[in-house]
Amino acid sequence: MEVEYSGDVMTLNMGPQHPSTHGVLRLELKTDGEIVAAAIPHIGYLHRCFEKHVENVDYAGVVPYTDRMDYCAAMNMELGYVLAVEKLMGIEVNNRVRCIRIVMAELGRIASHLIAAGTYGNDIGSFTPFLWCFRDRERILDMFEETCGARLLYNYNWIGGLMFDIKPGFEDKLIEFLDYFEPQVDNLNRLLSDNWIFIKRTAEVGILSPETAISYGVTGPNLRGSGVKFDVRRDEPYLGYDEFDFEIPVGQGEYGPVGSCWDRYMVRIREVKESCKIIRQAVAKLTPGDVHESIPKRIKPPAGEIYMRTECPRGELGYYIVSDGGLKPYRLKVKSPCFTVMSAFEEVSRGAMISDVIAILGSFDIVLGEIDR
Repeated sequence: MEVEYSGDVMTLNMGPQHPSTHGVLRLELKTDGEIVAAAIPHIGYLHRCFEKHVENVDYAGVVPYTDRMDYCAAMNMELGYVLAVEKLMGIEVNNRVRCIRIVMAELGRIASHLIAAGTYGNDIGSFTPFLWCFRDRERILDMFEETCGARLLYNYNWIGGLMFDIKPGFEDKLIEFLDYFEPQVDNLNRLLSDNWIFIKRTAEVGILSPETAISYGVTGPNLRGSGVKFDVRRDEPYLGYDEFDFEIPVGQGEYGPVGSCWDRYMVRIREVKESCKIIRQAVAKLTPGDVHESIPKRIKPPAGEIYMRTECPRGELGYYIVSDGGLKPYRLKVKSPCFTVMSAFEEVSRGAMISDVIAILGSFDIVLGEIDR
């Protein structure tokens, strides 16, 4: 996008400790008055040497470290990793493990999207949706805590199985929560999604065209917000997602061009309802079984390499593992959905107002632990 500037360009630093950067991110803004000539993201403030560190940890010991990448969706982070190791070792889990993993992954997706919606409303200036979203997210965290004892970092998905089986009566609590929660999504839409002020702040801001999104490797809700109907769960199924009935929401441009901040936000809201549908089906498919029966006594994959990708709340998460036949990964590389979308941030923000930079960044729903690793 070519923008003409009338005066001298001034440099402003937003962050790394700024309430609207959703983590330790520094944005170097080149501004001409209120217009942004360039918005250059500076990352690395949360770098923990994850990929190098796991070369010195056995395969089972890597799981807790995956939790700490996207700490808002830890269930999904660890699921992708254990599926990659199981693929490398040729391990097949039983139906009970498969269904419980799907339930936990979709609960994690709902909890993550509630954070995204609540904090995004807060960024734009609406505080009540933040309280509503975190109120409902607490109920999901209560179920996680009841299952594995943790509320944020779980270490629940193990290679070949699960840490614990769900407790008796968990399915009833789950259905009770869904019956309560689904109408709350409609209430959130009435309060925030269809609010005219919110629409005016987001519906014609931060346009990410399908061509730009694809060229930068953008995935997940940010890609689907641009109208591209791609979801790993449907296009490259794992855990038997192809056996489930659910829709892939995409941006439709109801209030402006397709690919706006509002489209990206709304895709996440609609995904929440689809996750509820998936959870109901997974509960109906749940059968008895031992969640530990496929866990190997010694996790030592054969020499080789594997790539496994899964659909996390923020997009396509990929694990590339190289094994030399030892007890520790020779190399582990992570493809981060937040890293790829931030590469498009400067182009999308060029020519926007300073206040719109906040709207654009919030619509990307980034987590810096996953970007920096």
